[in-house]
Amino acid sequence: MEIFYIALLTLVAAAVGTVTGFGTSTLMIPVLVIFFPPVEAIFLVAIIHWFGDVWKVSLFRKGFNVRLLVLFGLVGLATSYFGALVSLGAKEDILLRLLGAFLAGYALFLILQSKFKIPAGNLTAISGGALSGFFAGMFGIGGAIRSMFLSAFDLPKAVYLATAGAIGLLVDSTRIITYLAGGATLPKELWYGLALFIPVSYLGAQLAKKIVDRIPQNKFRLVVAVFLFAAGLKLIFWPSA
Repeated sequence: MEIFYIALLTLVAAAVGTVTGFGTSTLMIPVLVIFFPPVEAIFLVAIIHWFGDVWKVSLFRKGFNVRLLVLFGLVGLATSYFGALVSLGAKEDILLRLLGAFLAGYALFLILQSKFKIPAGNLTAISGGALSGFFAGMFGIGGAIRSMFLSAFDLPKAVYLATAGAIGLLVDSTRIITYLAGGATLPKELWYGLALFIPVSYLGAQLAKKIVDRIPQNKFRLVVAVFLFAAGLKLIFWPSA
């Protein structure tokens, strides 16, 4: 039953993540850290997320913004490595409280983001790559920050999703290698579960592709924001409960 519920969570998270350009990790990790140690939860979602990046690139391959891919991706490669090293050495309660503070803070930003305008430019791309890479490596959650910075460039939706997927693919590859090198692993049942989670994530991406032009993106973000805020408060005040 545990595998079934994780698969169901993967389906929902993959669909939301494909439509919005972020959300797979931000939905899955707050739930999974309730039942698994943080490093295990982050490592499992990193593998699922890597395949989600592949699905985004393949389903929305109408073109990439190469400049943004380079600026975001190269910086993100380095910072995701350092973030992953930090997560491997952190104490569990501290990591959970930091994750909770990050989630709650970012949720508030999502709710209020219509009042903010990030200027487009190379500095924005480099800053977005650095921050999203570090948080992806440390908490497994970087796509939300990447999306925040990418949105400043007003890319066509298909180009935006393909570019976000390609950047994520670079960052996720680096952090997965770092987790493995640092000794991260999964329980045997979760390794077997990946045989179900990966195709389910593709099904979620396929479902999302059919509705991507029909559902306003801001509604998804509001739902994610409320979820993140509640999960963030839980982790801050009750990290191990």
